[in-house]
Amino acid sequence: MIEIGITVEVPIDEAFATLTDGWLYSSWVVGASHIRAVDPEWPAVGSRIHHSVGPWPLTMQDYTTVRAVEQPYSLELEARLWPLGSAYIRLRLHEEGQDRTRIEMAEKAVKGPGVAMPDRLQALLLTPRNKESLQRLADLMNGRADKGSGMR
Repeated sequence: MIEIGITVEVPIDEAFATLTDGWLYSSWVVGASHIRAVDPEWPAVGSRIHHSVGPWPLTMQDYTTVRAVEQPYSLELEARLWPLGSAYIRLRLHEEGQDRTRIEMAEKAVKGPGVAMPDRLQALLLTPRNKESLQRLADLMNGRADKGSGMR
């Protein structure tokens, strides 16, 4: 399983709140293009974000399910995209100070053709995408923190 990380100048509770805002999912997850619905109990275990993936008009509709959650430290997801399969994604948050949080993201194919790919090939394909996703998430977290403090 590949793992990458980024540090944000945001308290862990604020970072977790942004991470678990289901309506923001397509703003930071590379490939997700539209959120159709978020289950009311999100991010409880078993709840889902119903999303579209890909450019319009070629979008595919699927969902991402919460597999485990420990507020404000971790969120584990299974993201589906049939017929391509699904991936397990683990996001961990570590407090590195009063207003500083480290976010680590790990991903691995768990169903479909991707499972047959060696870990090195999965890493080669997923690392650039996940780095961009984490950078987008960090920008959202930092932007929300700036807005909340009145900074512009």
